[in-house]
Amino acid sequence: MAVAGSTGPALSREEVDRALARLGAEHEAVESSLLALQDHAGRRLLEGAELTGTTRSRWAVAEQLVTRLWTYFDAYTSALTAARALRGRRRWPTQGELSELTELLRGSGVTLSGGGHLSTAAGGAPDGTAARLSERLSLRELLERMNGWYAEALDVVVTADAVWSALPARIDLLAAELQRTRSLAHSVGVRPGEHPSGDDLERITDELAALRTEVISDPLAFWSGASPSSAPGGGRPDTGRYDRAARALEDVRREVEAVLDVRQDAEQRLMRVRDVLSRADRTLNEARQARTEVLSKIAASVVPAVSGPPTELYEQLSAAADHRRHARWHRLSPLLEDLERRAEEELLRARDSLTAVTAPLAVRAELRGRLDAYRAKAVRLGFTEDTFLVERHDVARRMLWSAPCDLMAAEQAVLRYQQALAEALAPPSATGPSVPADRRGIHE
Repeated sequence: MAVAGSTGPALSREEVDRALARLGAEHEAVESSLLALQDHAGRRLLEGAELTGTTRSRWAVAEQLVTRLWTYFDAYTSALTAARALRGRRRWPTQGELSELTELLRGSGVTLSGGGHLSTAAGGAPDGTAARLSERLSLRELLERMNGWYAEALDVVVTADAVWSALPARIDLLAAELQRTRSLAHSVGVRPGEHPSGDDLERITDELAALRTEVISDPLAFWSGASPSSAPGGGRPDTGRYDRAARALEDVRREVEAVLDVRQDAEQRLMRVRDVLSRADRTLNEARQARTEVLSKIAASVVPAVSGPPTELYEQLSAAADHRRHARWHRLSPLLEDLERRAEEELLRARDSLTAVTAPLAVRAELRGRLDAYRAKAVRLGFTEDTFLVERHDVARRMLWSAPCDLMAAEQAVLRYQQALAEALAPPSATGPSVPADRRGIHE
């Protein structure tokens, strides 16, 4: 039976072989991880970059951790090599050799000097205790400590690499789009100090330049959420500032395209505005002429006044044409949109004015039509010789075809003729035909 020691009962030969195999596999895994970290693109970028802020402080700690990792790995390698050499002395180790192997594999047989190798960035050991001149650890404790430090260093490297892989390239693409938009904007007169969108382009340019500099020097400041080495999807690069700049550039691009559209069809749009204003002017002239006619032909009628031509719009139209001649597209764009709207409003106003002015003439025409219709009905029904109806018709006709025409009196005359015709068409009563008082007066 194996003799018990400070680490418990001594391991058997089979247990020693299994422990050495397991430790060998762990040694290979640690070595592969450290070499991968050593060759990681993010680590090389961090070593060559001029870092600031959070990234600078965290990378300083990570560099110390990487140095300690190699020191601990060397100690781990030495202890594993010693254990393998002891086991390789003979096929069947003695009891003393098994006890020694047990101490090497399970006991605190690895001695590490202080000298800063065990201190963290805060000056203490990973367990929070103060740094010591030397420390004895088991291989298991050594491995756990290396795993913790490796994860901490890897977080810094992977996070920085993730941000550098995501943001600078996107910023460069957006900057290229910004330059294209700037060139197009300058071609249509959208420049800083002359157009709000030109000022926006300057602000976006400054923001992208500052953002790229900050991303390169302090990538960890642009990480949101958990570290990349944690659960998948736990974090991502913070693209908030980039997204705001992209949206602002898109707004400017749409504004520049609108100005560009004005440049392409400005002449046609100006011609349409001129045509609309000309139609409005002709309509107002027609309304003024109609008003003169109404005042001379219609008595006792309130006729609204007609305004003059839209001189202000013509002045703005002249200014718009001047902007077009001098390629001031950024000024022409809003002015032309306003002119189009106001010209249509002016045409509607002129039409309304013509309608209001000619309303009395329309009433007179409607009364003339009614009178002619009643007269035609009377002729069709054989009342052409009815003296009373003829007299009523002649009275209404003289009123409607005389100048000036009293519309109220003429309307009453037409109504009297209509009523007389209706009475003539009414069937006789049982007591004999009844003769209206006014008709009796005529016969008498």
